[in-house]
Amino acid sequence: MSSDDPTPADDSPFRDEPTARDTARQFVLPLVVRIEKDAPPARTDALETSARAVLTMLSDERSLGDGVWAQAMRDWQDARIRKVVRRARGAEWRRAEALPGITVTGRSAEVRVFPPVPLDGWPKDLARLQVSGTDLDDPEPPAPADPAEPVLWLNPELDMSAGKTMAQTGHGAQLAWWELSEKERTAWRESGFALSVRTAEPAHWGELSVSEVPLVRDAGFTEIAPGLTVAVEGHDRVGALPQRAADPSD
Repeated sequence: MSSDDPTPADDSPFRDEPTARDTARQFVLPLVVRIEKDAPPARTDALETSARAVLTMLSDERSLGDGVWAQAMRDWQDARIRKVVRRARGAEWRRAEALPGITVTGRSAEVRVFPPVPLDGWPKDLARLQVSGTDLDDPEPPAPADPAEPVLWLNPELDMSAGKTMAQTGHGAQLAWWELSEKERTAWRESGFALSVRTAEPAHWGELSVSEVPLVRDAGFTEIAPGLTVAVEGHDRVGALPQRAADPSD
């Protein structure tokens, strides 16, 4: 699902009013979630894995400095920050895995993130994948969020497909990443990008939406009207997270 939009600070590329970023060439960060017909991932796990996939791409050495993906990452972040989630299974997934990117695995979910591509220049093996059909469920209600980890809180008033929501949690994770120092980023990476995604209670959402935490604002191009979708709470806790190995694979 497409999302062109989170948002707060005056210099944020997620602002929804026109800026110079709109005149730049537009790029998109592709994400592909594996949804096999007989073994779909749990919804919450897919949302969390998508957020970790975005963080993994942002922190990968190929995305930084003179890395092979660095120019594409700069071009993408100089324009609107767009993410699109598509689904794949079987041979589609195998073709997607053959393209340069990073696969991040959760408890039941697999999400592959690719370096940004021009909005009108998708590789054919990704362009042919479907955006629709990403409706997922949780077999059991998710456990309460770990209070020691960052939490991406979803707006309880919205009804979004899993694909749309995965793009939104990716935005939220990116906003949190931008708030951190290099030391804090290293600590979060060494924790395996520990985080939780949960739907906020209405009263809690009301408090978050008027607080100073990073907030994602959707521009309203797909599925929903413009408005807040995700609030990021506790990104300042990453420095105290226990270390564990992340499990992305190329």
